[in-house]
Amino acid sequence: MSQERRLSDQYFADIYEATSDPWRLGERWYEERKYAITVAMLPSQRYLHAFEAGCSVGVLTEKLTERCDHVTSIDVADVALRATGDRLQSCGRLDRATLRRASLDDAWPAGPFDLVVLSEVAYYLHAETLREVLDRECSRLADGATVIAAHWRHRVDDYPLSGDEANELILATPGLVGLGRYVDADVVIDVLTKGSAQSVATQTGVPGAPG
Repeated sequence: MSQERRLSDQYFADIYEATSDPWRLGERWYEERKYAITVAMLPSQRYLHAFEAGCSVGVLTEKLTERCDHVTSIDVADVALRATGDRLQSCGRLDRATLRRASLDDAWPAGPFDLVVLSEVAYYLHAETLREVLDRECSRLADGATVIAAHWRHRVDDYPLSGDEANELILATPGLVGLGRYVDADVVIDVLTKGSAQSVATQTGVPGAPG
């Protein structure tokens, strides 16, 4: 895909050249809390195969390997992929992950995936590109697949979209139904499902939940 449709690979190469963890994902309480909320919002206790776009240094990737049999993660920065590999090697779960150099707007790996994670990545694409990617790739997901999207809400001048704009485009994807939302002053997190939406209580047969 043309890099004019999104932030360029060189943009991220320059960021990682300056520091190995440019957003301090492994240090900030804000990030730890956000990842905890993201994982807690996943409606299924276990997933077979997750697709994570933009793994960065692998903090969320490591958490996903605790809930998923396998995780396929992509990033445009080689240094980010190496950092993710090192993190997973350290925790003993490298065998549960496949790491590839690619962008969100490239054709997604074959899968099949029952979980798609779009964390702090969709706003790097221009609106038309994101709409095209979501329409093309989410149509391939099987009914019941989960999509979760978490994005910083404050405007960043370099980014084509705000976090709110990115999540609204994701919510408007044909075939995806909103299942839950968390929002505060800093972050918006939406969890969606392909096809019809049922609450976790209904899915798991909790007494008193609507059938």
